[in-house]
Amino acid sequence: MSRFWSPFVKDLVPYVPGEQPKLNRLVKLNTNENPYGPSPKALAAMAAELNDDLRLYPDPNSDRLKQAVADHYGVETAQVFVGNGSDEVLAHIFHGLLQHDAPLLFPDISYSFYPVYCGLYGIAYEQVPLDEQFQIRIADYAKPNGGIIFPNPNAPTGCLLPLDAVEALLTAHPDSLVVVDEAYIDFGGDSAIALVSRFDNLLVTQTLSKSRSLAGLRVGLAVGHPDLIEALERIKNSFNSYPLDRAAIAGASAAFDDREYFDATRQKVIDSREHLAAQLEAKGFEVLPSAANFIFVRHPQQDAAELAARLREHGVIVRHFKQARIAQFLRITVGTPEMNQALLDALV
Repeated sequence: MSRFWSPFVKDLVPYVPGEQPKLNRLVKLNTNENPYGPSPKALAAMAAELNDDLRLYPDPNSDRLKQAVADHYGVETAQVFVGNGSDEVLAHIFHGLLQHDAPLLFPDISYSFYPVYCGLYGIAYEQVPLDEQFQIRIADYAKPNGGIIFPNPNAPTGCLLPLDAVEALLTAHPDSLVVVDEAYIDFGGDSAIALVSRFDNLLVTQTLSKSRSLAGLRVGLAVGHPDLIEALERIKNSFNSYPLDRAAIAGASAAFDDREYFDATRQKVIDSREHLAAQLEAKGFEVLPSAANFIFVRHPQQDAAELAARLREHGVIVRHFKQARIAQFLRITVGTPEMNQALLDALV
């Protein structure tokens, strides 16, 4: 431990991202990146920003992007917040909206960044167990809390909480902030953004890393009541008043405008997911129902860690979690048909 560390740093347990291997010719199915590239319109918009104007600061409010998000979802720009990836947006939410006396509630199997943020910001939390089918039961959240957060679809399971259940949860907790983390919603669910105008206790986060193929750009957003957005803006402007650069604002805005490309590529992923799930089930795997761009699987006769190692020997990388309850599962990103076939061939 460095003698210059602040005292709290030694107790932090940082988030560990999925491996980004440097080897060539690997079938990379471990980090839920979209196998299809960004919208050509987004690429063109970013290229147009690479000029002498880069000497100037970008728009600190990202008004162009906020307008594109608002137009896409039929909300007001005052209901939209943007930041450097949904992880930064989530950090501001934890910091500015979830520090309360009662514990924050989230699933026991969920996005592993949540306890990291709790440690960073000194937030007490309680993990609520998923049921035997790895589903969220909203009745289990009927306890005192300082807020509720969960991914939908959940990660790493891929299971979806239907929109009517989200609405029931909001209704049951009118005095609690409910944060719905929708990194994967475009691959099979209905966004809770449809509910934000009716519930002032709802905040929805999304990312452009998955369904819009812009993981390398780092753009995230939140949509909710203007009072919630104002809190996030206060945090942002006390931390980093220019979070998005010119290229990111242009590219992200164009990605939202290109609805045709968005719909075509996400449908390809959905179709490939269903085909891959059926093929794995035919090989004896149990596949949880997924509404994401990945599937969560286990085999009754094969150890998950050993299986992941054997796949790697064949040049196929998947994600294995050592966490209790899911140590025998593998999370497999849905790739192109060719990538998926390489996985299936390696399982022979």
